[in-house]
Amino acid sequence: MRLLFIGDIVGAPGRRAVKELLPDIVGKENIEFVIANAENAAGGSGITPPIAKELKSYGVHVLTSGDHIWKKKEVIEFLDRETSVLRPLNYPKGTPGKGATVIELPGSKVKIGVVNLVGRVFMQPLECPFRTSREEINKIKEITPNIFVDIHAEATSEKIALGWYLDGLITGLIGTHTHVQTADDKVLPGKTAYLSDVGMTGPFDSVIGRRKEDILTRFVTQMPTRFEVAEGDIRLDGAIIDFDEKNGKARSIKRIEKKLT
Repeated sequence: MRLLFIGDIVGAPGRRAVKELLPDIVGKENIEFVIANAENAAGGSGITPPIAKELKSYGVHVLTSGDHIWKKKEVIEFLDRETSVLRPLNYPKGTPGKGATVIELPGSKVKIGVVNLVGRVFMQPLECPFRTSREEINKIKEITPNIFVDIHAEATSEKIALGWYLDGLITGLIGTHTHVQTADDKVLPGKTAYLSDVGMTGPFDSVIGRRKEDILTRFVTQMPTRFEVAEGDIRLDGAIIDFDEKNGKARSIKRIEKKLT
Protein backbone atom coordinates (compact mmCIF):
# COMPACT_ATOMS: atom_id res chain seq x y z
CA MET A 1 0.00 0.00 0.00
CA ARG A 2 1.18 3.53 -0.70
CA LEU A 3 0.59 6.70 1.32
CA LEU A 4 1.38 10.32 0.46
CA PHE A 5 2.27 12.88 3.11
CA ILE A 6 2.00 16.48 1.85
CA GLY A 7 4.26 19.15 3.36
CA ASP A 8 2.93 22.27 5.12
CA ILE A 9 0.25 23.87 2.91
CA VAL A 10 0.74 27.66 2.80
CA GLY A 11 -2.23 29.88 1.96
CA ALA A 12 -4.22 29.98 -1.25
CA PRO A 13 -1.20 29.08 -3.44
CA GLY A 14 -0.63 25.92 -1.43
CA ARG A 15 -4.28 24.94 -1.65
CA ARG A 16 -4.19 25.49 -5.40
CA ALA A 17 -1.16 23.20 -5.65
CA VAL A 18 -3.03 20.44 -3.85
CA LYS A 19 -6.10 20.87 -6.05
CA GLU A 20 -4.20 20.79 -9.33
CA LEU A 21 -1.29 18.45 -8.60
CA LEU A 22 -2.72 15.84 -6.23
CA PRO A 23 -4.90 13.94 -8.76
CA ASP A 24 -1.93 13.30 -11.05
CA ILE A 25 0.30 12.17 -8.16
CA VAL A 26 -2.38 9.84 -6.82
CA GLY A 27 -2.87 8.29 -10.26
CA LYS A 28 0.77 7.87 -11.25
CA GLU A 29 2.02 6.74 -7.83
CA ASN A 30 -0.95 4.51 -6.93
CA ILE A 31 -1.62 6.45 -3.73
CA GLU A 32 -4.42 5.11 -1.53
CA PHE A 33 -4.21 7.43 1.48
CA VAL A 34 -3.23 11.10 1.83
CA ILE A 35 -2.17 13.07 4.91
CA ALA A 36 -1.37 16.80 4.75
CA ASN A 37 -0.17 19.35 7.28
CA ALA A 38 -2.55 22.29 6.92
CA GLU A 39 -1.80 24.59 9.86
CA ASN A 40 -0.77 27.41 7.46
CA ALA A 41 -3.55 26.86 4.93
CA ALA A 42 -5.62 29.94 5.89
CA GLY A 43 -3.76 33.06 4.80
CA GLY A 44 -0.45 31.52 5.83
CA SER A 45 -1.36 30.96 9.50
CA GLY A 46 -4.09 28.70 10.85
CA ILE A 47 -6.96 26.81 9.29
CA THR A 48 -10.71 27.40 9.07
CA PRO A 49 -13.59 24.89 8.75
CA PRO A 50 -14.30 25.83 5.10
CA ILE A 51 -10.65 25.42 4.16
CA ALA A 52 -10.46 22.06 5.93
CA LYS A 53 -13.50 20.91 3.94
CA GLU A 54 -11.94 22.29 0.75
CA LEU A 55 -8.75 20.31 1.21
CA LYS A 56 -10.64 17.14 2.04
CA SER A 57 -12.67 17.57 -1.15
CA TYR A 58 -9.40 17.42 -3.10
CA GLY A 59 -8.69 13.93 -1.72
CA VAL A 60 -6.85 14.53 1.58
CA HIS A 61 -7.99 12.00 4.20
CA VAL A 62 -6.41 13.51 7.35
CA LEU A 63 -5.21 17.06 8.08
CA THR A 64 -2.53 17.57 10.71
CA SER A 65 -1.37 20.84 12.26
CA GLY A 66 1.06 22.40 14.74
CA ASP A 67 1.68 25.51 16.81
CA HIS A 68 -0.49 27.71 14.55
CA ILE A 69 -3.64 25.62 14.92
CA TRP A 70 -5.30 28.20 17.22
CA LYS A 71 -4.75 31.24 14.96
CA LYS A 72 -8.36 31.18 13.71
CA LYS A 73 -10.88 31.14 16.55
CA GLU A 74 -13.58 29.51 14.43
CA VAL A 75 -11.56 26.29 14.32
CA ILE A 76 -11.91 25.59 18.06
CA GLU A 77 -15.47 24.25 18.03
CA PHE A 78 -14.83 22.56 14.67
CA LEU A 79 -11.97 20.49 16.08
CA ASP A 80 -14.24 18.95 18.70
CA ARG A 81 -16.54 17.42 16.09
CA GLU A 82 -14.16 16.75 13.15
CA THR A 83 -12.04 13.66 13.80
CA SER A 84 -10.03 13.93 10.58
CA VAL A 85 -8.55 17.35 11.46
CA LEU A 86 -5.98 17.05 14.24
CA ARG A 87 -4.27 19.34 16.70
CA PRO A 88 -1.05 18.20 18.40
CA LEU A 89 -1.65 15.35 20.84
CA ASN A 90 0.65 16.74 23.51
CA TYR A 91 -1.41 19.83 24.30
CA PRO A 92 -2.75 19.58 27.88
CA LYS A 93 -5.80 17.45 28.64
CA GLY A 94 -9.01 19.38 28.14
CA THR A 95 -7.72 21.20 25.05
CA PRO A 96 -10.35 21.18 22.26
CA GLY A 97 -9.96 18.61 19.51
CA LYS A 98 -8.04 15.37 19.17
CA GLY A 99 -4.38 14.58 18.58
CA ALA A 100 -4.88 11.19 16.95
CA THR A 101 -7.38 9.38 14.78
CA VAL A 102 -7.98 6.07 13.02
CA ILE A 103 -9.54 6.15 9.55
CA GLU A 104 -10.90 3.13 7.69
CA LEU A 105 -10.36 3.32 3.95
CA PRO A 106 -13.62 3.41 1.97
CA GLY A 107 -14.37 0.02 0.43
CA SER A 108 -11.60 -1.60 2.43
CA LYS A 109 -11.02 -3.02 5.89
CA VAL A 110 -7.61 -1.35 6.09
CA LYS A 111 -7.36 1.15 8.94
CA ILE A 112 -4.78 3.95 9.14
CA GLY A 113 -3.83 5.56 12.44
CA VAL A 114 -2.49 9.13 12.44
CA VAL A 115 -0.85 10.87 15.39
CA ASN A 116 0.00 14.60 15.45
CA LEU A 117 2.75 15.88 17.77
CA VAL A 118 4.51 19.20 18.35
CA GLY A 119 8.09 19.52 19.55
CA ARG A 120 9.35 21.38 22.61
CA VAL A 121 12.84 22.52 21.57
CA PHE A 122 12.63 26.27 20.72
CA MET A 123 8.84 25.97 21.01
CA GLN A 124 6.19 25.97 23.73
CA PRO A 125 6.90 23.77 26.78
CA LEU A 126 4.00 21.39 26.24
CA GLU A 127 3.59 17.78 27.38
CA CYS A 128 6.41 15.39 26.47
CA PRO A 129 5.95 14.25 22.84
CA PHE A 130 7.93 11.08 23.56
CA ARG A 131 5.89 9.70 26.46
CA THR A 132 2.61 11.07 25.13
CA SER A 133 3.07 9.46 21.72
CA ARG A 134 4.07 6.08 23.13
CA GLU A 135 0.89 5.89 25.22
CA GLU A 136 -1.34 6.79 22.26
CA ILE A 137 0.45 4.47 19.83
CA ASN A 138 -0.03 1.53 22.20
CA LYS A 139 -3.79 2.21 22.12
CA ILE A 140 -3.92 2.50 18.33
CA LYS A 141 -1.92 -0.71 17.84
CA GLU A 142 -4.88 -2.60 19.31
CA ILE A 143 -6.88 -1.38 16.28
CA THR A 144 -4.31 -1.26 13.46
CA PRO A 145 -0.56 -1.76 12.87
CA ASN A 146 -0.53 1.07 10.30
CA ILE A 147 0.42 4.21 12.22
CA PHE A 148 1.86 7.47 10.90
CA VAL A 149 3.18 10.32 13.02
CA ASP A 150 3.57 14.02 12.12
CA ILE A 151 6.18 15.60 14.41
CA HIS A 152 5.85 19.37 13.98
CA ALA A 153 9.12 20.68 15.41
CA GLU A 154 12.04 23.07 14.98
CA ALA A 155 15.00 20.91 15.94
CA THR A 156 16.16 18.06 13.71
CA SER A 157 17.77 16.49 16.79
CA GLU A 158 14.38 16.20 18.49
CA LYS A 159 12.81 14.72 15.37
CA ILE A 160 15.62 12.20 14.83
CA ALA A 161 15.50 11.17 18.48
CA LEU A 162 11.76 10.60 18.26
CA GLY A 163 12.30 8.53 15.12
CA TRP A 164 14.63 6.19 16.98
CA TYR A 165 12.31 6.16 20.01
CA LEU A 166 9.36 5.00 17.90
CA ASP A 167 11.25 2.80 15.43
CA GLY A 168 9.48 -0.51 15.03
CA LEU A 169 6.32 0.75 16.70
CA ILE A 170 4.96 2.84 13.82
CA THR A 171 4.93 2.73 10.03
CA GLY A 172 6.25 6.22 9.41
CA LEU A 173 7.39 9.40 11.15
CA ILE A 174 7.39 12.57 9.07
CA GLY A 175 8.67 15.94 10.27
CA THR A 176 6.97 19.25 9.47
CA HIS A 177 7.25 22.94 10.44
CA THR A 178 10.52 24.23 8.92
CA HIS A 179 9.10 24.31 5.35
CA VAL A 180 12.46 23.11 4.00
CA GLN A 181 12.62 19.54 2.71
CA THR A 182 15.49 17.51 4.15
CA ALA A 183 17.42 14.80 2.29
CA ASP A 184 17.47 12.13 5.01
CA ASP A 185 14.55 9.94 3.94
CA LYS A 186 15.21 6.35 5.01
CA VAL A 187 13.70 3.22 6.52
CA LEU A 188 15.01 2.63 10.04
CA PRO A 189 16.04 -0.88 11.22
CA GLY A 190 12.61 -1.54 12.78
CA LYS A 191 10.97 -0.81 9.38
CA THR A 192 9.73 2.68 10.27
CA ALA A 193 9.97 5.19 7.41
CA TYR A 194 11.60 8.46 8.50
CA LEU A 195 12.09 12.00 7.14
CA SER A 196 13.17 14.99 9.26
CA ASP A 197 11.11 17.49 7.26
CA VAL A 198 8.81 16.90 4.32
CA GLY A 199 8.96 20.51 3.14
CA MET A 200 6.34 22.99 2.01
CA THR A 201 3.44 23.20 -0.43
CA GLY A 202 3.07 26.74 -1.68
CA PRO A 203 5.10 29.62 -3.17
CA PHE A 204 8.86 28.98 -3.31
CA ASP A 205 9.73 32.47 -4.61
CA SER A 206 9.63 33.47 -0.97
CA VAL A 207 11.09 33.01 2.48
CA ILE A 208 9.36 29.78 3.59
CA GLY A 209 6.13 30.89 1.93
CA ARG A 210 6.07 34.58 2.83
CA ARG A 211 6.96 37.59 0.66
CA LYS A 212 10.71 38.16 0.64
CA GLU A 213 10.32 41.92 1.07
CA ASP A 214 8.35 41.53 4.30
CA ILE A 215 10.80 39.09 5.85
CA LEU A 216 13.85 41.14 4.85
CA THR A 217 12.29 44.27 6.37
CA ARG A 218 11.81 42.42 9.65
CA PHE A 219 15.36 41.03 9.73
CA VAL A 220 17.03 44.31 8.73
CA THR A 221 14.97 46.74 10.85
CA GLN A 222 13.69 44.45 13.65
CA MET A 223 10.40 46.35 13.36
CA PRO A 224 7.01 44.58 13.55
CA THR A 225 6.07 43.61 10.00
CA ARG A 226 3.02 41.91 8.51
CA PHE A 227 4.09 38.78 6.63
CA GLU A 228 2.01 38.33 3.49
CA VAL A 229 1.85 35.02 1.61
CA ALA A 230 4.00 35.07 -1.55
CA GLU A 231 2.65 34.06 -4.95
CA GLY A 232 5.37 32.82 -7.30
CA ASP A 233 6.93 29.42 -8.11
CA ILE A 234 4.25 27.21 -6.60
CA ARG A 235 5.29 23.66 -5.72
CA LEU A 236 4.08 20.65 -3.77
CA ASP A 237 6.54 18.89 -1.47
CA GLY A 238 5.72 15.47 -0.13
CA ALA A 239 6.86 11.99 0.76
CA ILE A 240 5.53 8.66 -0.47
CA ILE A 241 5.69 5.69 1.86
CA ASP A 242 5.23 2.15 0.57
CA PHE A 243 4.26 -0.25 3.36
CA ASP A 244 2.75 -3.64 4.11
CA GLU A 245 -0.72 -2.89 5.46
CA LYS A 246 -0.91 -6.34 7.08
CA ASN A 247 1.90 -5.65 9.56
CA GLY A 248 2.48 -1.90 9.32
CA LYS A 249 6.11 -2.25 8.21
CA ALA A 250 7.52 0.30 5.74
CA ARG A 251 9.20 -0.96 2.58
CA SER A 252 10.42 2.39 1.24
CA ILE A 253 10.10 6.16 1.44
CA LYS A 254 10.88 8.71 -1.25
CA ARG A 255 10.68 12.50 -1.36
CA ILE A 256 8.80 14.24 -4.14
CA GLU A 257 8.55 17.83 -5.36
CA LYS A 258 6.10 18.81 -8.09
CA LYS A 259 5.93 22.25 -9.67
CA LEU A 260 2.72 23.95 -10.76
CA THR A 261 3.08 25.22 -14.32
